[in-house]
Amino acid sequence: MIKTQLAAASAIGKVLAGSSLTEVLQEIWRADPVLSKQQRGAIQDLSYGVLRFYGQLQAILGLLLKKALRDKNLHHLLLVSLYQLQYSKSSPHTVVDQAVSASRTLAQGKGMQGLVNAVLRNFIRQRESLLQQAMVKEEGRYSYPQWWIDKLRQQYPEKFRAVLEAGNKRPPMTLRVNRRKMSVEAYRGLLTDNGMTAELLQSDALQLGQPVAVENLPGFAEGWVTVQDAGAQLGASFLDVHGGMRVLDACAAPGGKSTHVLELADVALTILENDAARLVRVQQNLQRLNMTAERMVCGDAANPDTWWDGRPYDRILADVPCSASGVVRRHPDIKWLRRESDLVKFAQNQQAILHALWKILSKGGKLLYVSCSVFAEENTMQIEKFLKHHPEAQSLPLPATAMSMYEGQLLPAVQHDGFFYALLQKA
Repeated sequence: MIKTQLAAASAIGKVLAGSSLTEVLQEIWRADPVLSKQQRGAIQDLSYGVLRFYGQLQAILGLLLKKALRDKNLHHLLLVSLYQLQYSKSSPHTVVDQAVSASRTLAQGKGMQGLVNAVLRNFIRQRESLLQQAMVKEEGRYSYPQWWIDKLRQQYPEKFRAVLEAGNKRPPMTLRVNRRKMSVEAYRGLLTDNGMTAELLQSDALQLGQPVAVENLPGFAEGWVTVQDAGAQLGASFLDVHGGMRVLDACAAPGGKSTHVLELADVALTILENDAARLVRVQQNLQRLNMTAERMVCGDAANPDTWWDGRPYDRILADVPCSASGVVRRHPDIKWLRRESDLVKFAQNQQAILHALWKILSKGGKLLYVSCSVFAEENTMQIEKFLKHHPEAQSLPLPATAMSMYEGQLLPAVQHDGFFYALLQKA
């Protein structure tokens, strides 16, 4: 446990310094390749957990310390230990004992074992009182930055608490059944035969009762099924593709929507992604599903002149880069990496992409604007601004869905992440 505590504490420190948790964990795996699968799982669980409840844990630690610690590593170790005491099934005695031992290995932790022991034992003794005190300030109550809370309250006054709470839940594992391979009912039967339970959410979406390793999913390697959030699965169906169409999936990585489009119809698909490494992931997904795209291009969606072949597209899926504020339950580091000023930068890039892609859409063609954000600056405000500059653009109603949407906004809930969809047609 000492090794996992220290690794998680190191990961937390790097994320708070500005690095993505995914990248940080990959660095840890590369630096220590002998880590067992169990150790990696524990480090990942602790890192995700601390960042999910960082606001609360930080508030509690502030109440337990008389003054801030100079050693950030020790501070982060205490956060990890508090998370274990509050949210894990580990024995409190073991957590405290291992944290004290771990502190001895830190450069400035020597001689601090007594403080670590006292802080953690005081939490155990005063748990309920400390939890209540931590809720006085909203960052401690909700575990989000204050600007984030304020913005959601302003934009969703009746729903902001539910949105915040949904973002702190562990995400479910949802599958998209490949209808070219088998029916959703048949695959659900396979899951049952393998001792797994699943709930049907919509046409091709099954939510597992418990997450499993993908290699344990029947037919995963053969392309029978893909892991994809139920909210994300709406995109391909909203796009209304038909056989023979020229379709562009801009900002395509990791390829979930691209492969879904190909499952729905025989189209001439161009896959665009400006990150070469992420484009490789798309190719891997295509290979697993035994699918091919007409073109795969590494290029910038905001600059079609560098990659477009001159033939207009019948359908364009623009899943634009955004704050990712709708998927924080899968990426809790986003809450602490984002700044309010980032929304302006994202919005500028989104508007540039939207205007650029509109030029290469055929008359009568449809463009689906997608973001995994819950902020209006990246969603409804973007579409309103675009429509003012393009009188030839018409906003179409989205098809009915079992999920609750308002003006294209799907807010995070138990069964799905948060997304925004807007379907535009060129006159």
